[in-house]
Amino acid sequence: MQLKIMPKKKQKHLSAGGVPLILFLCQMISALDVPLDLVQPPTITHQSPKDYIIDPRENIVIQCEAKGKPPPSFSWTRNGTHFDIDKDPLVTMKPGSGTLVINIMSEGKAETYEGVYQCTARNERGAAVSNNIVVRPSRSPLWTKERLEPIILRNGQSLVLPCRPPIGLPPAIIFWMDNSFQRLPQSERVSQGLNGDLYFSNVLPEDTREDYICYARFNHTQTIQQKQPISLKVISVDELNDTIAANLSDTEFYGAKSSKERPPTFLTPEGNESHKEELRGNVLSLECIAEGLPTPIIYWIKEDGTLPANRTFYRNFKKTLQITHVSEADSGNYQCIAKNALGAVHHTISVTVKAAPYWIVAPQNLVLSPGENGTLICRANGNPKPRISWLTNGVPIEIALDDPSRKIDGDTIIFSNVQESSSAVYQCNASNKYGYLLANAFVNVLAEPPRILTPANTLYQVIANRPALLDCAFFGSPMPAIEWFKGTKGSALHEDIYVLHDNGTLEIPVAQKDSTGTYTCVARNKLGMAKNEVHLEIKDPTRIIKQPEYAVVQRGSKVSFECRVKHDHTLIPTIMWLKDNGELPNDERFSTDKDHLVVSDVKDDDGGTYTCTANTTLDSASASALLRVVDVPNPPFDLELTNQLDKSVQLTWTPGDDNNSPITKFIIEYEDAMHDAGLWHHQAEVSGTQTTAQLKLSPYVNYSFRVMAENSIGRSMPSEASEQYLTKAAEPDQNPTAVEGLGTEPDNLVITWKPLNGFQSNGPGLQYKVSWRQKDGDDEWTSVVVANVSKYIVSGTPTFVPYLIKVQALNDVGFAPEPAAVMGHSGEDLPMVAPGNVHVNVVNSTLAEVHWDPVPPKSVRGHLQGYRIYYWKTQSSSKRNRRHIEKKILTFQGTKTHGMLPGLQPYSHYALNVRVVNGKGEGPASTDRGFHTPEGVPSAPSSLKIVNPTLDSLTLEWDPPSHPNGILTEYILKYQPINSTHELGPLVDLKIPANKTRWTLKNLNFSTRYKFYFYAQTSVGSGSQITEEAITTVDEAMASRQVDIATQGWFIGLMCAVALLILILLIVCFIRRNKGGKYPVKEKEDAHADPEIQPMKEDDGTFGEYSDAEDHKPLKKGSRTPSDRTVKKEDSDDSLVDYGEGVNGQFNEDGSFIGQYSGKKEKEPAEGNESSEAPSPVNAMNSLV
Repeated sequence: MQLKIMPKKKQKHLSAGGVPLILFLCQMISALDVPLDLVQPPTITHQSPKDYIIDPRENIVIQCEAKGKPPPSFSWTRNGTHFDIDKDPLVTMKPGSGTLVINIMSEGKAETYEGVYQCTARNERGAAVSNNIVVRPSRSPLWTKERLEPIILRNGQSLVLPCRPPIGLPPAIIFWMDNSFQRLPQSERVSQGLNGDLYFSNVLPEDTREDYICYARFNHTQTIQQKQPISLKVISVDELNDTIAANLSDTEFYGAKSSKERPPTFLTPEGNESHKEELRGNVLSLECIAEGLPTPIIYWIKEDGTLPANRTFYRNFKKTLQITHVSEADSGNYQCIAKNALGAVHHTISVTVKAAPYWIVAPQNLVLSPGENGTLICRANGNPKPRISWLTNGVPIEIALDDPSRKIDGDTIIFSNVQESSSAVYQCNASNKYGYLLANAFVNVLAEPPRILTPANTLYQVIANRPALLDCAFFGSPMPAIEWFKGTKGSALHEDIYVLHDNGTLEIPVAQKDSTGTYTCVARNKLGMAKNEVHLEIKDPTRIIKQPEYAVVQRGSKVSFECRVKHDHTLIPTIMWLKDNGELPNDERFSTDKDHLVVSDVKDDDGGTYTCTANTTLDSASASALLRVVDVPNPPFDLELTNQLDKSVQLTWTPGDDNNSPITKFIIEYEDAMHDAGLWHHQAEVSGTQTTAQLKLSPYVNYSFRVMAENSIGRSMPSEASEQYLTKAAEPDQNPTAVEGLGTEPDNLVITWKPLNGFQSNGPGLQYKVSWRQKDGDDEWTSVVVANVSKYIVSGTPTFVPYLIKVQALNDVGFAPEPAAVMGHSGEDLPMVAPGNVHVNVVNSTLAEVHWDPVPPKSVRGHLQGYRIYYWKTQSSSKRNRRHIEKKILTFQGTKTHGMLPGLQPYSHYALNVRVVNGKGEGPASTDRGFHTPEGVPSAPSSLKIVNPTLDSLTLEWDPPSHPNGILTEYILKYQPINSTHELGPLVDLKIPANKTRWTLKNLNFSTRYKFYFYAQTSVGSGSQITEEAITTVDEAMASRQVDIATQGWFIGLMCAVALLILILLIVCFIRRNKGGKYPVKEKEDAHADPEIQPMKEDDGTFGEYSDAEDHKPLKKGSRTPSDRTVKKEDSDDSLVDYGEGVNGQFNEDGSFIGQYSGKKEKEPAEGNESSEAPSPVNAMNSLV
């Protein structure tokens, strides 16, 4: 992991990435750096590349940087000899550096300073040297002028257009363009080779142009050079023969056909075999370009092996095979195969991979204390094997001063019992014909006590369950021993749990929460000891707990991706959204908040992979989701009509983009520009995989076609219309439909039909041949030809006679097929005969059945539609006065000869007649037949009211039933008392003569409520009942006693206290009611609630009338008496519950109670002479009982 110092808090964050960890471990195994405050030989830190190509338009800067103690001095050689910069006024060296600056901007030329440069950095402990730096100015030469003749080829020949760019430094990049600086299109047939030439496997007329231009771009100088344009003309055989006819009069040089098809041959490389050499680590590029007709396809194989899967790439339409990072294992024979329909050709390329020197073990700086031993190893490989040579302080070791402490053993120098004078810089050079390696490594002899270079109290923050690396950079000579401790009193950490690296770093492979704490690093050698404390914190990992999800949306809609992150509370994550691993488009349609990315008005380009990345200073987490943008398909295009026949044509089209939803079908429509211009009709549907359709056509139609594509989202817009196609005229192939013959008058026949449309006419001059004759006669067909109509009237026909009718289409070409005859009828007239033998069977008091005999068919004179009964009530059996006669009608369809008459009035006289009905109307009526309905049960009495209540009597008055439905025999009155708890008493029955309308009941209980049930009877039975309730009056003596008690002082005080208590209770109840609660009174009212309840009228001791259609359900309903002191049946009833909670009355001395029930308090005041006095305290007390 990468160590990162936090500047303010001295924190180090350990990255979770793998690459920084590798780099860090590489640093751990390298030699330790000597602190710059200690004496040390020079070390080259920066230098220009070995092959240094400069821009001749800029100053030359040759870099050479080094460090050392004391600071090194610098010198240069040029082409192997000392380069005295003081003698050249254009050359300066940067202060404190060895970098040369050659000022050629003011004067001088870059070519003057071309050569091989080497830098030497030197101090009292040794000398380090740079690589040999070859300085060359870049070059971008012009093309040599040449005259290029136009090229004329016949169709199908092969061609190579040479480029041959000038040799520049570095080599130019080649490409072909036209005069408009547009790249020329390339394909399997036409492509550019590695050498820059343009290869044509075969030419086509479309290759003709006059501006084939090869361009060479020199990137170093940012210049482009252009070759003279090349003109190419590709002509057919006929054109070529015409051109050379004058010169080839007797011999035809070109055949009658264009170039024949031919098997492939290679344009490059030539022959069957070739050789290719490449250096290790480079990109191996192999090329095969073939000509042939048809265009060959190239294939690649490796003999006796397989191509490396991860390093093999095909370029230039598979004509170029590239293998990256080649090694010796990639040597071998590679075969390219060019193949077309006529044959194949092979070429073998033998590949040899050589290698410039590369390091196996590069020499490392060596720090030793006096008397110690050590080694420098310089081990390299290459092909051919490189030669190893040593230098010391820039001088070949063979001629350098002898040092008894060193011994050379090939690629190794062995040091023993070194002293301070053994300090020096050694150079190792490994070289072969392909290059060289040069490495500097010093031997520095020092005696230094340990020192720890890592800052004290550095804070490391690491994500849980990941490695933690605690740094302890140190220096000392001899090499100190390193130990780690945890906590203030901890013991040394051992490698069973921890990893102790050679550079002093402590690695905790899997850091846990309990790894948090303070760690101490201790460095010891024989000269002393040093220690340092660092701190470790373990953080929770960042996780995405709600990942964005795959989405499929239609273009123009909105999509939202959600990304919820969980992280350590001490770390602040930064949420970043990416599209296809790049930044989101700079578009206001994209909006983000803490957890969401919203894309509005989604477009096609918005499809792709959206990634949510949560980054903290220590780690990151990411999750991705794919957005697929779908829509209805784009319209098809390129409609083409082929195989054009009289009655069929083939339609071909190219599908439009399916917009990420597969096309399921194509819909084909046609327009008839001749008959229905602007109207499109459905023609056919085909599968979404088809792009052609064979269409059936009709004659004499000017067709245009269009195609629509459909997918799961919907249907595309229509394509552009195809070209028009007019089919030939032909005789009609169908006749009019819906042929009918119906008369509108008794002496005519109207023949109608649905005419053919223009599309069905099949040709010009559309007409109709109308034919008719009587069905049952021997007459010949009568015919007439008409045009532009859909109706013909035949006059003078007999009444309602069947006819056979035909309507045949014809045009200028001929007749349609013979049509089938249909039957019609001439006009109808009114029936002539009335039904006979009409008789009535009375079923009951409201239903009768009527029978009749059918009329003769001929007398109907039309289509029999049925029979119609007229019936009416002549008079009621119980009334002699005649009223307005209202006739009723019932129609019975078809040939029915009987029917039922429902809804008759009981006990009534009726009359009826029957008539036959046809399409023209009704025939004459039959003779009237009378009948009588029997008695039925009466309706309820029209009204019931109770008047003159006394202590022990009540008087009832009523009106007779509005519909007696017979002769009334008597009235039945039933009544029963109701006590204060709403319980019913015994029921009393009473029969009253039918001629009575008033009745008084005596010997009733005083101050008692009664309920009455009243109905009329005929000989058939009882009718509906009407109900009412009333109360007898209160005893006056009891009332006066109640007044006497109410005047006593103690009683008044008691009543005041009770009233106060009631007031408090009412307030509480009012509050509870406002809060939605229910108190007992409310509950009781709710239990007896009735939407039809109306208050009782309290005027002068009279009571309302009651009407109730249900027997034996007293106390349920009641009603106030209207101002005329009557009650209608439909009035709402009232219930005793409405009156049972309070009384307006007084007690007599004997304790008896007189008075009447009061109405409900929420009811409106009744009309009449109610008392305006306030209720007495007795009443209030009674209301609580």
